[in-house]
Amino acid sequence: MEEPHRKPLLYLQTADLVMEEIRSRKLQPHDPVPSEGELAKLYSVSRMTAKLALQILEKQGIVYRLARRGTFLSGDYLGGPPKELLTGNITTDEKIIKRKIALLFPNMDDYVARIIASVEQEARKCGCQLLIRITTDKEDESFCLQELYEEGIDGIILFPRGRTRCSEKVLELNLLNYPLVIIDRIFREVNIDCVYHDHYQGAYNLTEYLIDRGHREIGYISMPFDGVTSREDRYKGYVQAMLDYALPVNGRNICLDCAEDYMLNLNGANLQLKHFIQSNPAMTAVVCADDYIATSCLYTALSIHKRVPEELSIIGFSDIQLASLLPVPLTTARQTTEKLGQAAVNLLCKRMENSREGALSIKVNTTIIERSSVRNLNP
Repeated sequence: MEEPHRKPLLYLQTADLVMEEIRSRKLQPHDPVPSEGELAKLYSVSRMTAKLALQILEKQGIVYRLARRGTFLSGDYLGGPPKELLTGNITTDEKIIKRKIALLFPNMDDYVARIIASVEQEARKCGCQLLIRITTDKEDESFCLQELYEEGIDGIILFPRGRTRCSEKVLELNLLNYPLVIIDRIFREVNIDCVYHDHYQGAYNLTEYLIDRGHREIGYISMPFDGVTSREDRYKGYVQAMLDYALPVNGRNICLDCAEDYMLNLNGANLQLKHFIQSNPAMTAVVCADDYIATSCLYTALSIHKRVPEELSIIGFSDIQLASLLPVPLTTARQTTEKLGQAAVNLLCKRMENSREGALSIKVNTTIIERSSVRNLNP
């Protein structure tokens, strides 16, 4: 039985059209070939399609490309670049055509700044140029993704902080097998490459740390999950550690609906947390879902004359810069941004080399940073 006729991929069709253009223009060896932008307009395709078409011709030895100069016709349609490129008369920078990657994130703080630094450092090691884009909302994120795709950016690292669902543009690019890596977030509704911290194990280790220091009545505070997987995983890690050590998971000691208005006044008393702490006098320690909640919890405890850590030990998650500057420096789980950035760039480079294996999820371990906010109850 004959196989059904399959229509060639668009970039392959475009490559054939470029060859016709080369012949119709009667281009001579080392003459410039129309740019990606010109081809995109000429054939009504995206810049990415035009770029892929030129890459096909480059692999066939029909054209060669020079950084910041453009694309040129090879000497005999079979050979590569002109002799001066091979003999060293063109500078090293021009010999290396760097791939361009982009990093998208929604806002800037100390944690994001450390991610940028690690991604930029690893990108340089891999010979990639890094572009930075800040997105203000979901629509802006989709616009930036489309713009970068059309500009021919080779791959994108996306940090959708707090996002509960994957955007349609991300799904679209994923279906196109476009190199795209999500960092510090998991979207369970789609198989997509992601690199994230092991939130479950991190919270488990923090809870175990308190148990090892004699605490038995251990509470937990979190903002509502709202579909954010990192919040869910941290809570599950806390619960599992309590169960593994045969300790009761007391519902009175758990607050999973902390309103995020604490962010408006971190160093003031939070009425919701004040009620929670006063209602649980037997609680000797509390695990907080992040350092911001832990900060608010600390100031609230001090405001009602609850001594930290003598009467209440407090532990956070993330190790933001503020954690070490509090009246009682905070013990917390550090999210190692160096490993996060390295893993994200390396996975993206793997995809840019046309790796076709299934979506990968890479977990990065956290590290407990010991400071002064935990009391050891052991003799």
